[in-house]
Amino acid sequence: MAERLSATASALTLIDKLTAQYGEIVFLQSGGCCEGSGPLCMPKNEFHASASDVILGVLGTEKKATFYMSDSHFTFAENMHTILDAQPGSSGSFSLDCGSGFAFITQGRLYSDEELAALPPVQRAGYA
Repeated sequence: MAERLSATASALTLIDKLTAQYGEIVFLQSGGCCEGSGPLCMPKNEFHASASDVILGVLGTEKKATFYMSDSHFTFAENMHTILDAQPGSSGSFSLDCGSGFAFITQGRLYSDEELAALPPVQRAGYA
C-alpha cells in the first residue's frame, strides 16, 4: 500500500528531539500565504483539527507526530506524496522548530499510476 507521507532522516531526528521535549506534536500544512506555506509544528494540546482536515500520517520513532493538511490544500496536493524535511535555517514563525537551527519544509512528488491505485482512503480528522 502506498503512503501519503514520508520524512527525511533530518526531519525524523528533529521530530524525535521535539517530542522528547514537548511530548506529542502535530504538524499543520495549511497552504495559506506567508507562514501558511510551510508546515506549522506545535504541541498536540495547542491544535484542534477541523472536521475537514486530512490526516496524512504519523511520524517519528515513537509515532508521536501527526501530520494534518487543510482540506483546501489537500485538494491541490492529493495527487502528490508529501515529504517532510528539516533543513538548516529558521522557520521564522511560531513553529516549534524555530530556534532549533532547522526549519521544517515539505516537498512533493507526483504519484505513479500504480501508487495512486494503492493509496489508502483519505482519513479526515472529524470530531471525536
